Amino acid sequence: MKQIAHIIATLTIIGIIAGGSLSLVNNWAAPKIAINQKEETERAIFLVHLDGKRYEAIKNAGFEAYKVFDESDSSLGYSLVYSGNGFQGKIKLMIGLTNDLSKITSIEVLEQSETPGLGTKILEAPYKDQYNGLVPGSAIKLVKGIEPSNPNEVQAITGATISSRAVVTIVNEGVSRLRTLENKGAAQ
Repeated sequence: MKQIAHIIATLTIIGIIAGGSLSLVNNWAAPKIAINQKEETERAIFLVHLDGKRYEAIKNAGFEAYKVFDESDSSLGYSLVYSGNGFQGKIKLMIGLTNDLSKITSIEVLEQSETPGLGTKILEAPYKDQYNGLVPGSAIKLVKGIEPSNPNEVQAITGATISSRAVVTIVNEGVSRLRTLENKGAAQ
């Protein structure tokens, strides 16, 4: 009985020390993680708007959205962060749009946990570049096994249709939410 009490006391002390250590490391790392996430977001904002020099957050959007400006302080358009579910987890995108939301300037993948070698092809330029210049007035559609023949079509990645479909859905939903926000006059 005495031995069991000793084991319980030892494990309790080890648990307290381990928990305290994790808490300290988390408190130490949290500000650095926040800074890195902010830098990654800024990098992506300017990747989807190459001429962008500064940005302003759109407040009360319900999601991350930014108005992007060039060096002469003229508005270039919007950058928005939107996410959804992929095959193996969340996919988070930065979507660049023109001022009137008539064209997608570019997309960047901020986070993903898709299958290496298949789903991760959403990170590659041949897939992402298909979105450049698309007109999101009508829904973007995914085509499988054939080259896109109509406007607003994106070719699915062979073997990663779910990941491809997820990106299309995220873009369509994100643009729709931003358009709704703009129609309410809140995207200024």
